[in-house]
Amino acid sequence: MWEFIVKGGPIMGLIILCSIMAFAVFLERVWHLRSARIDTKKFMQEISNKLKANRVMEAMDMCNITKGPIARILKSGIMRYDRPRQDIKEAIEDAGVHEVPLLEKNLGVLATIAHIAPLLGLLGTVVGMLRAFQVIEEKAMSMVPVNPGDLAGGIWEALITTVAGLSVAIPTYVAYNYLVSRVDNFVLDMEKSATELVNLLSEQKEKV
Repeated sequence: MWEFIVKGGPIMGLIILCSIMAFAVFLERVWHLRSARIDTKKFMQEISNKLKANRVMEAMDMCNITKGPIARILKSGIMRYDRPRQDIKEAIEDAGVHEVPLLEKNLGVLATIAHIAPLLGLLGTVVGMLRAFQVIEEKAMSMVPVNPGDLAGGIWEALITTVAGLSVAIPTYVAYNYLVSRVDNFVLDMEKSATELVNLLSEQKEKV
C-alpha cells in the first residue's frame, strides 16, 4: 500500500487527506443523528396526553429531558400554549430555523470532497503524464532511446491518482446522499410533530 502511495506522487497525500476527512465527518454525523433519534409517535402521544390533562409544565419537563431537535421545537411551541395559533407557529418555525442547520452540519464538507476527489485524481493524471513527456523530452535531447521503464513512474502516478480519486469520491457521494435522506426524514418528523402540536394547542384553547 505504501508503495502505491509513494508512486502516486504528492497529489496522493491530498486524496488521502480527503478520505480521512470524509470518514470522520460521516462517523460524526451518523453518531449525531442516531443520538438525536427518538420514537416520535410515542413521544407525541405522551405530550398529547399531558396537554389534554392541562399538565403543561410536565409536558415541558418531558421536552427538557428528551434529546433531539423534535423535543426542542415542541418545547418552544408549548411555552406559548396560551398565545394565538400564529404565535405558536412562529415560535416553532423560529426553533426549526436553528435546528435544521445543526442536522445539516458538515454535509457540505462531504459534498465538496465528493466533487473534488475526482478532480484531484485528474490533476494527478495530468501531472503524471507531464512527468512521462518530460522524460521523453530529456531522452530526445540527449539522443538516448526511450524505453518503457523510463515512462513507468509518470504512468504509475497518472493511473494511481485517478483510481484513488474515484475510490474516495464514490463512497463519499453515497455517504452524503444517505445522510441527506436521514436529515430529510428528521425534518419531515419535525414538521409533522409541529403541525400536530399546533392543532392540539388550538383545540385545547377552544375548549377553555
